[in-house]
Amino acid sequence: MSQDILAQVGYLGLASRLKRLADRLQAEAVSVFDNRAYPIQTTHFPLIAALEANGPLSVSAAVEATGVSQPAITRIHNALQMMGLTDTRPIEGDNRQKEIFLTPAGEALVSEMRASFWPAVQEAAEQLCLYPDHDLLAEICLVESRLAEQPLSARIETLANPAGLKIVEFSDELAPHFDHISREWVEEMFRLEAEDIAMIENPRAKVIDKGGTILFVEDPELGIIGTCALMPMADGSVELTKMGVLASARGRRAGDFLMRQILKRARQMEIQDLFLLTNSKCASAIRLYEKYGFRHDDDIMRRYGHRYERCNVTMSYAMPARS
Repeated sequence: MSQDILAQVGYLGLASRLKRLADRLQAEAVSVFDNRAYPIQTTHFPLIAALEANGPLSVSAAVEATGVSQPAITRIHNALQMMGLTDTRPIEGDNRQKEIFLTPAGEALVSEMRASFWPAVQEAAEQLCLYPDHDLLAEICLVESRLAEQPLSARIETLANPAGLKIVEFSDELAPHFDHISREWVEEMFRLEAEDIAMIENPRAKVIDKGGTILFVEDPELGIIGTCALMPMADGSVELTKMGVLASARGRRAGDFLMRQILKRARQMEIQDLFLLTNSKCASAIRLYEKYGFRHDDDIMRRYGHRYERCNVTMSYAMPARS
């Protein structure tokens, strides 16, 4: 028997699990609608319920009442209007705006559903949600309230980037930072080679002018603290190179932040062949590369390893296919 992966991963799969649950409930509702030969669809319910509860509504008022987008409200009304269940008319005292209202056929259908259908749906849903010491609807309201205070996307970014780091694009004014950061980490363990010097002293010519990119990490308190480059090669592949963070700024997870951003940029650039060259002494950096999906690749050593005397580890990253 296969395991339920969404149940297994817990809150990591919350959105997918809620979507699955919503899809199942929607499918059940469609079956019930079909059994009763109702002409409407489950997606029409928010507007119908709002009109039943509030009477005629302008589009903007319907949006506010349902929490559904304006284009969605318009689509729902158009569908209901074709069935003769809703219509529009000028708002009294303001002929420039129109309001949506239930037609006699719409009112009749709503009366029937309110009499025999909605109570059964209400009770069945309550039975599904009954369990000791919990009120599912109250908890859903709490989640919605928390999302209104701070969206999930913002919460994720805050947790993933607690130091408030941000990315700064390359400019000639920032070239000295590229030089300083690169020299610091290379000279901490190795000696600068000709390839290093050519790049850190001419980043625009070696990287930017060839279609590559250089990103910097800026800390809100310390300023520029890290950098990384994507340098195109003559054969069309791209090297991730000169990734480093100032020793004085380590511990702020700038390396993780920079790696996420440089891989995002690589995907945006639709790079297909991404690799890096390093040395086994850079153990913490290699662990970071492995964590983010780089794999050791002997073919990269054969193709590019000769560029640095210190290179004894080569890695590549499997990029997604171009859409």
